[in-house]
Amino acid sequence: MSQPQLKEALDTLKETGVRITPQRHAILEYLISSMSHPTADDIYKALEGKFPNMSVATVYNNLRVFREVGLVKELTYGDASSRFDFITTDHYHVICEKCGKIVDFSYPGLDEVEHLASHVTGFKVGHHRMEIYGTCPDCAVKEAH
Repeated sequence: MSQPQLKEALDTLKETGVRITPQRHAILEYLISSMSHPTADDIYKALEGKFPNMSVATVYNNLRVFREVGLVKELTYGDASSRFDFITTDHYHVICEKCGKIVDFSYPGLDEVEHLASHVTGFKVGHHRMEIYGTCPDCAVKEAH
């Protein structure tokens, strides 16, 4: 896990007047170290042993706070549970249609799309989102057998 990322995130919370509770610290730490884009339930299950009094609602409330201060993105795909992504840089997602695994990838050239869209349509473009769907290597191996 990246200690500088955790320190920066904690500093952001302090600057916005958000109190750092042990639960907040642990949820943030888990999000930074997890590359799996966990659901609130995943986070709850991972931390319930350490915080027996913590509820799923506590996790959701903290994720909402993190989202509001710009530390996490809430990823919604159809009717599945929201997943949460600790934001470090602009990136895209490749999603397995079989198991739901989400993997980050970066392609800075796609930033040009916003400029082109703005130029062609006259829109003031704020952001964009792209998802690519397919079958992950693990599921492809299972399918082959």
